[in-house]
Amino acid sequence: MALDTATLQQLLDTIGRFVRDRLVPIEQQVAREDRIPAEVIQEMRELGLFGLTIPEEYGGLGLNTEEECRVVTELGWTSPAFRSVIGTNNGIGSQGLVMDGTEAQKRHYLPRMASGEVIGSFALTEPEAGSDAGSVRTRAVRDGEHFVLNGSKRYITNAPHAQLFTVFARTDPNTKGGRGVSAFLVPADTAGITLGRPDRKMGQQGAHVCDVIFEDVKVPLDALLGGEERLNAGFGTAMKTLDRGRLHISALAVGTAERLIDESVRYALERKQFGQPIGEFQLLQGMLADSRTEAYAARCMVLDAARRRDSGEDVSMLASCCKLFATEMVGRVADRAVQIFGGAGYMEEYGIERFYRDVRLFRLYEGTSQIQQLIIARNMLRAAS
Repeated sequence: MALDTATLQQLLDTIGRFVRDRLVPIEQQVAREDRIPAEVIQEMRELGLFGLTIPEEYGGLGLNTEEECRVVTELGWTSPAFRSVIGTNNGIGSQGLVMDGTEAQKRHYLPRMASGEVIGSFALTEPEAGSDAGSVRTRAVRDGEHFVLNGSKRYITNAPHAQLFTVFARTDPNTKGGRGVSAFLVPADTAGITLGRPDRKMGQQGAHVCDVIFEDVKVPLDALLGGEERLNAGFGTAMKTLDRGRLHISALAVGTAERLIDESVRYALERKQFGQPIGEFQLLQGMLADSRTEAYAARCMVLDAARRRDSGEDVSMLASCCKLFATEMVGRVADRAVQIFGGAGYMEEYGIERFYRDVRLFRLYEGTSQIQQLIIARNMLRAAS
């Protein structure tokens, strides 16, 4: 789907107003309580935010990649915790199902994910399998008309609230790497699943993460994502999902950078030293100019890669380029914002220090910056050989 210009702008304006009028005023409350109010989550459901990327035929808005990135940039204007609530349903929690699920699986889960009734969660990372996703140790062993899952997953976003896990488990113990891994759709209330305590994090309070433990978890054969033909093909599903997810996080980084730049410019005009606004000092102007230039470059990269993906181009390398540049960029912008605010930037009441902590995670999840560098370089060398 590609919305006409007027409809897309109306959607962006609506979400922009919701972000600025509803979410920004409660940022400190959410950080303090480590909880997003239930009524706000319900408002997100009513706006259709849980189904942005889910196809229309299953109850979602069916946004293409560019449209999704534009919406996520708007959501980036506020605390990333709000975006995290709806992020897995639009990204890694649903897109594997959208791309590789059977029709029966799609019809069973996607409408409820689009409405926000079901929260999806992506259970790939393990204590010994993070960046090296192919070293998954969780096992799924066939037992008659069932698979039995055993293993542990770590740092699983939205796990405390999820009703559905996409679980990656090794189904061929004799094959190393990703080729022996399959994906399973596992309801969170399945017997044998236990959750660890929510992790205490550096930032993004209000977004919750915990371990998920599978002990003799029995699921039917039709829980295999994509059916029998996708046996041992789960790693490919994960990688395709991450391509779009990396563009999503890149767009989020752009939106957060825009918020920080706006805060920095306004403070530079208001704060006075030596009898004049600090914005008149050239060294501070240099920081503002660098932030604006880098944010603009990241925005252009994200939209270009998104359009290429929508046209059918393989953007695995470009998605990594965007993820690397945009997430490193917003880290620099946040650091400059603290510097521009000076002592106030270090104080909780202004919120800049919160963003400084929040954006640090962008360089880690959906593949660290170093993993993105490896992907980019390997693609370059492969193309030249």
